[in-house]
Order: sequence, then C-alpha cells, then structure tokens
Amino acid sequence: MKIRVGIMTAPKIEAEQYDNGTFLLKNVRIGIDFHWDRKEDQLFEGELEIMHNADGSQTAVNIIDIEDYLTSVISSEMSTESPIELLKAHAVISRSFAMRLIEREKAGFKAKSNFEDGGHIGFHVCADDHCQRYEGLYRRNERAVEAVRATAHEVLTYDNVICDTRFSKCCGGKSEEFETCWDDVHFPYLESVECPYCGRAAQTVGQKDSPLKYSLNTYDQETTDFHDWTVRYTKQELSELICRKTGIDFGEVTDLIPLKRGKSGRIYALEVRGTKRTEVIGKELMIRKALSPSCLYSSWFDVEKTDKEFILTGHGWGHGVGLCQIGAAEMAAEGFTYDQILYHYYPGSKLEVRE
Repeated sequence: MKIRVGIMTAPKIEAEQYDNGTFLLKNVRIGIDFHWDRKEDQLFEGELEIMHNADGSQTAVNIIDIEDYLTSVISSEMSTESPIELLKAHAVISRSFAMRLIEREKAGFKAKSNFEDGGHIGFHVCADDHCQRYEGLYRRNERAVEAVRATAHEVLTYDNVICDTRFSKCCGGKSEEFETCWDDVHFPYLESVECPYCGRAAQTVGQKDSPLKYSLNTYDQETTDFHDWTVRYTKQELSELICRKTGIDFGEVTDLIPLKRGKSGRIYALEVRGTKRTEVIGKELMIRKALSPSCLYSSWFDVEKTDKEFILTGHGWGHGVGLCQIGAAEMAAEGFTYDQILYHYYPGSKLEVRE
C-alpha cells in the first residue's frame, strides 16, 4: 500500500535527487509554530512529486510504501534507542493513523483546505506534528525496521473499524477525550485514562539512567518541564499577546475564566474578559495558541490573577488524547509489552492484521 506524504511547502522546493533512489530536501521546517520550530535538511527514499499550488508555492510530496514510511515515522517521533516494545507500539498506532486516513480518502472524503478541516489536499498526511513526524532516513536505523517488521500490517480496531489512534508527548497524568480537542464525536477507545507513568518519567529528568535519554529525540529532550509547568505574563504582556494571536482587541485583559474542561482537566472553552470586549475561545489548540508566542504546552492549567500578572500553572505537553509517548516510554522501561501499552491507552481496542 502506498501513502502520499506532504513533506514541505515553500516558494521553491530545493531538492537533490540521487542515483540510489533517494532525494534530499533542503530547509525542511519541523515543529511548525511550536516551541521547537526549526529547519533541517532531510533525506528520503521513494518517489518525489512537486505539486504547484494556486498561490505560486510548491509542495514536496513523497510517495512511498506505508511500511517503509513507518520506519521513518517511529524514529522521528521517538528515538530509535527506545525500548523495542515502545517502538512496536508506536509502529502500530502510526500505521493505524495513516491507514485510517487512506481508507477515508477511498470512501470519498475530500479535504476542503489543508490543516483547517483535519485533512490535506493532494496527499494523505503531512510530515509534521499536525499528523505525525516523518523526518526521513537520517534518524532511521535497524531497530526501527525491526519494530515495523515485528508488527507487520498490525493495526488497532474497534468494532472492526481502524481506530483513530491519536497520541501526544505527555498527558500530564490523565489522558483526554477526542471531542475535547476536535469534532464532537465520541470514540469509546479514546476514553480518559489515568497515566501515572509520565509522572514517574518526569522524576528522572537529569538522571543518568533516565528512560527519556534514550526514548526522546534530541530536540525533544530540550523540554524538561513537560509534566508540570508555570507561565507568567504581566497584564500588558497578556493583553498584547492575545490580541496579536487571535486578531481580537480585548483592550486590557482583566480575567481568564475556564468555562468547560475535559475529563483530564484540559480547557476547551475559555472566556477572555477585557476592557473592550468579552469573547469565548476554544477548542484546546486555539486556547494554547492564544496564550503563547508559539503554543502553550497544553490547555490543562489553572489561572491565578494578581494585581500585576496572570500565572498559568499547568500539566502535560500536547492535546493529551490517546497514547502518552513519555508515559509509554516509561511503561516499556518498566517491562510492559507493546500490546499492554496499547490496550492501556486505547481501552476496548483490538490488534488485527490489515493489508
């Protein structure tokens, strides 16, 4: 089965193609609009197609067998030095996520715009955190290949339908439900579950034998306050930030009031009160973007207001739905098998082979 991966869009794609069937893309942007945003050159295998967009830009699309694609995905999402059971678990959820999108297209789904409706025009998945990371061959090694082969064609299903296997970096102690973050649809296998594992992993940060040293990619290890964190803004800083990020002039922001929280505690409706107007913003990603120059770690936070500043005290890194990558890394380090990891984060799901 082939998958079409949209790797990057630029005014002009800079690429070098080699005789061995690989190609190099220059200045690929990763972590787009998140706090690890950066550019790097990446090497890929498979076919390169250049799409010409209506605005004059170009998009590089990689057409590749899905099993080969997965070997780069799991070594981009996690370090290939991770326990093999973690890599196997990630191979299953990354395959499930991708195959669900391919099947959706076969069923007639057509994206109306890139990113905004959860779909893409001209390809099945993007290569960044919006879908799942796919950063080419430089990070791939034989352990990633081993994990994909060991789980060949395995997916998670529920009622004979491939699961929407979302995942995030760190749930912060409790995972979230799908509908808190995206469409108002409830998936039984994406119930909120307790996760003590990412908290245990957080306690090992800085230790020589921390599982995070061999489970997280280098740039993810730059973020050490992923489980519990605090952000402070003066009233002026917050007012200017929210105006810039939302395009709404609230005047001076006088209060932030959480109106709706998911089962993990993540806010998906936040009332912003200002001297000029009051508006409700949500869901969780919009809230995270509005309250940070890049993107707030998560929307699971409490608000403290003083005479001079707002203090946000929060938990977790990411939307928190489905598998918690840091929690799963800790589970693997503690000896759990890949199926035990999967069934913990996707309760009621079933491992099946789909080709």
